[in-house]
Amino acid sequence: MANETPDPHATPPGPHDRVPPVGVGGYGGGPTYHGDPHTDPYRTVGYPAGNGPGYPPPSPPPRQWGTGRLVAIGLAGVLLAGGVGGSVGYSLAESRQTGGSSGVLGAPLPEVADNALPMGPVEAVAERVLPSVVQLRVEGAGSSGEGSAMVLSADGLLLTNNHVVEPAANRGRVTAVFQNGATAQAAIVGRDPSSDLALIRAQGVNGLTTVELGNSDSVRVGQQVVAFGSPLGLGGTVTTGIISALNRPVSVGGDQAASEATVLNALQTDAAINPGNSGGPLVDMQGRVIGINSAIATTGEQGGSIGVGFSVPINQAKRVAEELQRTGKASRAVLGVNVSNDPQVSGARIQGVAPGSAAEAAGIKAGDLVIGFNGQRILAGDGLQAAVRSRAPGEVVEIQLADRSVSVTLGAAS
Repeated sequence: MANETPDPHATPPGPHDRVPPVGVGGYGGGPTYHGDPHTDPYRTVGYPAGNGPGYPPPSPPPRQWGTGRLVAIGLAGVLLAGGVGGSVGYSLAESRQTGGSSGVLGAPLPEVADNALPMGPVEAVAERVLPSVVQLRVEGAGSSGEGSAMVLSADGLLLTNNHVVEPAANRGRVTAVFQNGATAQAAIVGRDPSSDLALIRAQGVNGLTTVELGNSDSVRVGQQVVAFGSPLGLGGTVTTGIISALNRPVSVGGDQAASEATVLNALQTDAAINPGNSGGPLVDMQGRVIGINSAIATTGEQGGSIGVGFSVPINQAKRVAEELQRTGKASRAVLGVNVSNDPQVSGARIQGVAPGSAAEAAGIKAGDLVIGFNGQRILAGDGLQAAVRSRAPGEVVEIQLADRSVSVTLGAAS
């Protein structure tokens, strides 16, 4: 049956047609942007942000790069500390010779209790959420890396991205590292490449602190958010930002089991997200999960966050996770059309309609121009695909065409 995928020969709607996922620490090949390498100012030249298939590992590996950066900073700190120590020693010696005072250096530091400040809003969110954030170490055939997850149940049910645990799907191993330093082996409960989500269960654990889920339909542009995860293997990292945009269509590529690329109807945030953050929670200022950190835009071969990150909305993730827990796999909504991007107009041009599909039943025909989906503006073909994927099979939606509106009961595919 035809799928809601843009015509590959059509003009793309924006500077990017593929965004790298940010899990598994970037220690294997992964999907990249496919913009024109000579004219696209936002191009990514082979940045391996995930363990996706079919892409060779970089040279040198990002793990070495990350470690090198950390070591360089450490060395700079040591040299700087040595310089400061020498300067202070010289200053004190000079003051003794000149009879000057040592100023504040002679005063004791305040007691910790006396120095305590009221807890800020981000501190409060971090204190609440960090116990529910898990670092994942993934080993597979010829590849390894790291990612993040969040605790869904006290007995070890964890939610993460599919691209994080995909390398371990074939006799690999996933190790969960909790905030208290405890570790446990984790088994894959189910994976859904089409939504880039996976459910795993840590073995032999109990009493874990679970996350609180929010409602991503209530998220607003400009709203403050906090991102959690393990960028570059640095567990328990907290960053802040805002929601930059809603319903952002983002193609991050599928895995070997997927018949199509993964297209997310994502939340966009400027909170710093880097390789290894994948699967970690994006939360509101009440500490409620509104998204799962999944992908970033980059501008260089080994670039990190440039303030353009993408998260799977929690409403979609919850539905998929519930289905994965029950059956080990998830279904997805389908409209039953082929679409393209018409550079002359704003919208998704219908190229073909599959016989017996939801679109045919609703009276949608080839040549129709889709400009809205349940009140969401549709600018191009990938926007329609992402909007459909974000919904549940069997859901009734309103589709706005250029000349009319139709009610559609979405079909299902697995």
